[in-house]
Amino acid sequence: MTTSTRKPLLGCIADDFTGATDLANMLVRGGMRTVQTIGAPAADTRIEADALVVALKSRTIDAADAVAQSLAALEWLRAQGCRQFFFKYCSTFDSTDQGNIGPVADALLDALSAAGGGTPFTIACPAFPENGRTIYRGHLFVGDVLLNESGMEHHPLTPMTDANLVRVLQRQTRSTVGLVRHDVVAQGPQAVRASIDALRRDGVRMAIADAVSDADLYTLGEACAELPLITGGSGVALGLPGNFRRAGLLDDAADAGELPRVEGASAVLAGSASKATNAQVAAWRETRPAFRIDPLAAARGEPVVDQALAFAREHMNAAQPQPVLIYATASPDDVKATQRELGVAQAGELVERTLAAIARGLHDLGVRKFVVAGGETSGAVVQALDVEMLRIGKQIDPGVPATATIGAQPLALALKSGNFGAVDFFAKALRQLDGGAQ
Repeated sequence: MTTSTRKPLLGCIADDFTGATDLANMLVRGGMRTVQTIGAPAADTRIEADALVVALKSRTIDAADAVAQSLAALEWLRAQGCRQFFFKYCSTFDSTDQGNIGPVADALLDALSAAGGGTPFTIACPAFPENGRTIYRGHLFVGDVLLNESGMEHHPLTPMTDANLVRVLQRQTRSTVGLVRHDVVAQGPQAVRASIDALRRDGVRMAIADAVSDADLYTLGEACAELPLITGGSGVALGLPGNFRRAGLLDDAADAGELPRVEGASAVLAGSASKATNAQVAAWRETRPAFRIDPLAAARGEPVVDQALAFAREHMNAAQPQPVLIYATASPDDVKATQRELGVAQAGELVERTLAAIARGLHDLGVRKFVVAGGETSGAVVQALDVEMLRIGKQIDPGVPATATIGAQPLALALKSGNFGAVDFFAKALRQLDGGAQ
């Protein structure tokens, strides 16, 4: 148990591990000292920070389980004294018609309203313009194309085939869903607040909020200062630190992103099948050692974990030691072929279990700095390494910070959403983790 002298202001619940670090990165950039926990800690745990981010692995589980885990996280965050709450999901709105964004948002709204939070209402804004995610007239764009033309329509677990987020969210929720249009957002916070009031009078509980620039996100953040709950991607959190600062609750934290230096070997693990991660794997393989995990071989009982660790050991013990990449990343066609053979859920779980076992083996070999690509993979790896809390450091690429575990023998981690990061992200991340506090 940690005794706290600084009560947290903002309590966040993220539906996957990389999404949690993405959000925490945004808050650190805004000057908030931020700690990320892996799941909700014990009830008597107290953490000194300006913002707390509870990372769940709830994006693709049964909706009822996602709701239960999210409500448990909310209860713990309320006990910490948080004044406002944030439900974070992916900037590509990863979900199915059954959820889990709508059901979790409904449950959080109900819980906060019952606790005296007033008429339940929240916005839903996954926009992240810095990474090419924008929303206009309720439609989500990835770069210059609609969401359903971006490659996300091929996602193995949450294929996104509709770019109209009002429709997508309405299929998931019992609440009435509205829209805060861009022409309103462009008029500033007061106009947004007036639009929210009008939507509330019409019985709307959730509204997709348009945003095509960071300026729009700052406007939305300021306009939502009094809402008990905000939902969205990390981008809309840009405006939240300023609200607390204007209220005199937050000082300037120039050291918000400082991390301890971590010694030890390095490795990269990749499980995402996204376009960005495929490009990053290809770039690494041009000049650096890499070992591919074949899920079908693992399913046949072949010793792929031992083979991967033997490959890593060989390069770590060479005359000129090198970090290795161990990956299950594959093209959409290869992923579909594996899913046809093993089943969609079974294929994903097999990859996660395999990479988690490899992470434990790498740790036994002396690896203390891990770069991990993919939200589900990151969740499996941090659980395998018994990570409980992370201090959030400086940004590596938009949406991806360096992090360090809290404890006597810290690990350095960079947990990357599959869709994030430049082509050279893996090498760039390792350089930053090697440098510690800079």
